[in-house]
Amino acid sequence: MSERSGIPGEGLVKGLAVTLKTMTRRSTTQQYPDVAPELPPRSRGVIALLEENCTVCMLCARECPDWCIYIDSHKEEVAVPGAARPRQRNVLDRFDIDFSLCMYCGICIEVCPFDALYWSPEFEYAEYDIKDLLHDKDHLGEWMATVPPPPAHDPNGEPAKEESVAARKAAAPAARPAVRPSPAAPADGGEGTPR
Repeated sequence: MSERSGIPGEGLVKGLAVTLKTMTRRSTTQQYPDVAPELPPRSRGVIALLEENCTVCMLCARECPDWCIYIDSHKEEVAVPGAARPRQRNVLDRFDIDFSLCMYCGICIEVCPFDALYWSPEFEYAEYDIKDLLHDKDHLGEWMATVPPPPAHDPNGEPAKEESVAARKAAAPAARPAVRPSPAAPADGGEGTPR
């Protein structure tokens, strides 16, 4: 058997020392309703919706593990000038999130290909009735004002894909030499054409 090193009761003495040290300090309680808390920069509060970006692809509703997103839409015909026939587009009628079911996993925000959903640090949306935690697209749209801007790009990091593509497109016309049209050969097989 291995022998234990140390004095019996050493852990108890260390624990009591931490307790005594903490008892002598002044408490730093934040008075929440009167003083707003300082939240960390990427805190998750509530999900906000940017309705203009939503194409009703239903990815968020399908990937939600709690099935707390409800989406309804209809199709509208849009006349495009110069097109042979009118095009159809989806119009969002209903976008509701039931926050009494939501577990704030963020999967819906991650899978949205059109950046229609965002995390907002807003957390004061408690209700007296659980039925009032079902928020519609208008209420979710109001929280877009509280969404913080994205962090600045790291100047030492790799450039964003969009930036590198735009830089290549801008450099492509300057790098390509101008193509001169060749002189047109006579069509009747005269002196200018080789035989």
